Amino acid sequence: MEGDILRYWKLSVAAMLLVATVVPLSASPAAAEPTERGLEHLVRDYQTRVPDKYTADSWAPFAKALTTAAGVAGNRSAATSEVAAAKTALMNAAAELKAADEGTFQTITNNTFWNDTSGNPIYSQGGGVFKFGDTYYWYGVHYTGAELYRANPTRKYDGNVSFVSIPVYSSKDLVNWKFENRVATRSTGVGSGANLGGAGWVGRLGVSYNENTGKYVLAVQMWHTGRGGHGVLLLQGDSPTDTFDYGYFQTQITNSPTTGTGDQTVFTDDNGKDYLIFSNREGRSRGFVAKFRESDSLRIEPGVEIRRGAGREGNAMFKLDGKYYHAASDLHGWNTSVNYVNESTSSNVQGSYSSEYVLAGTEMDYSHVTQTGFFVTVKGTKQNTVVYAGDRWADFAWNGIGYNQWVPITKTGARPRFHSVSQWQFNVTTGEWRVGPANNYILNPDIQADRIIVSSVRGWRNLGGSVTNVNGGVNGSRFALQVSNRGGVEQRIESVPAGTYTLALHARGSAGQVVITGANGSQRTLTVPSSGGWAKRELTGIVLPSGAATVTVRASGSGGVIVDQLSLVKTSP
Repeated sequence: MEGDILRYWKLSVAAMLLVATVVPLSASPAAAEPTERGLEHLVRDYQTRVPDKYTADSWAPFAKALTTAAGVAGNRSAATSEVAAAKTALMNAAAELKAADEGTFQTITNNTFWNDTSGNPIYSQGGGVFKFGDTYYWYGVHYTGAELYRANPTRKYDGNVSFVSIPVYSSKDLVNWKFENRVATRSTGVGSGANLGGAGWVGRLGVSYNENTGKYVLAVQMWHTGRGGHGVLLLQGDSPTDTFDYGYFQTQITNSPTTGTGDQTVFTDDNGKDYLIFSNREGRSRGFVAKFRESDSLRIEPGVEIRRGAGREGNAMFKLDGKYYHAASDLHGWNTSVNYVNESTSSNVQGSYSSEYVLAGTEMDYSHVTQTGFFVTVKGTKQNTVVYAGDRWADFAWNGIGYNQWVPITKTGARPRFHSVSQWQFNVTTGEWRVGPANNYILNPDIQADRIIVSSVRGWRNLGGSVTNVNGGVNGSRFALQVSNRGGVEQRIESVPAGTYTLALHARGSAGQVVITGANGSQRTLTVPSSGGWAKRELTGIVLPSGAATVTVRASGSGGVIVDQLSLVKTSP
């Protein structure tokens, strides 16, 4: 059997090379229909795949679909339906390709500004990641405020959401992202002679693929006075990285009490059906799931209400182990929040859902100091893992470095759990993840989660005295933690692996001390002397057993010790 498959490989590859030779895939785009250009793009891309990188069983149907698609792409008289069918079959076969090895772990580092594979800034917010074929594509919005904040993150840039473009990046591992194109720009038409440059707001978007037309449809939240106000803009392209053109602008989704949407994302189910997840625009107290019209994805069908209650934003959905989960954040303007979840009580995405509960793991630092963005479910060969992609910009921003913060979600018992890690490693092939070597085990270490001055700082339990967050953190950050009147705070870290650690922080003001206590009761103390300005303090060689650990910050006297940028990092292998 294996010998037959190997012979089929060789015949398939030879056929593809013959088609590529006879059929000029680089022919002038003007000579081809748009859908054919999209198919040609995919064929050229998939012809770069190497057979021995995949299992024989998965390569055989892929090679067959690729040969068929190359033939259709070269047939200038092929009907649109034939082109769409070939494109769909090719992507489906590519999606089923199985790597011949077990993949490698790649590192995701949060709390930083991300770059693409060329070293240029990634500007992608309020969007989503979608897998078409064997490749992930990340779409989002580039705003001018993001550029300003990256250049100088020591201040806020309120209201600076001027639209620049919608970029798309591609990746095979969800870690390394290559810039591909700007699928929409300010000059992109939105109907009636208007363009995106004239919109008052552009954001919260996602992409679906329509099997009937072979088009990729981009659903964008837009407010444009020249187009009747609030609504969902639907643009379409012929490949995932194509320049998208106007399809339709829908101001009202049936069953929603308002025009437009509150926040929205696109969710694609296992069967390929696409849905818009959204709330009503005013009040945002109701959550909906609405299907894209199956014929062309250029209309949003009537919404089905799945939640009602307090106002929520950042509406998004993921599916894990057969259950659907609707997640959203507090309604307070792009700021940090726990994640509120409603889970399905049936196998129908538009069916009934449970009452709301807080996603475990988001309480200590308000979801790693983010608001709900979108989710990516990876079905690995060993386990399923959901990647939570949180927005950290708070209207640009000053509540922590970096716009995009990605962390893993896995099933813990009956419910999913959010793992707030500053660095982690992910294997997209197996679906496995592990804590990164430079992970900071202290949560809310930069005291940015609360967004306002409070007397009980998120993630830290008061032990008496006076405790607050104060304006003016180290390196120009917004907040720091102040403990006065011989008071203190503590944070219990649920679990640390056994090893040697370094405890570090920046401090100023009066004297204090920081104590680290291991699961076995062992203690080490870092003495913090008084200082008029910020000074880094560090305690090395801390040996901790596996289990819970507690970090305690205390003021030595009545004066206030102010600390910021706390970290507990493992230094042993």
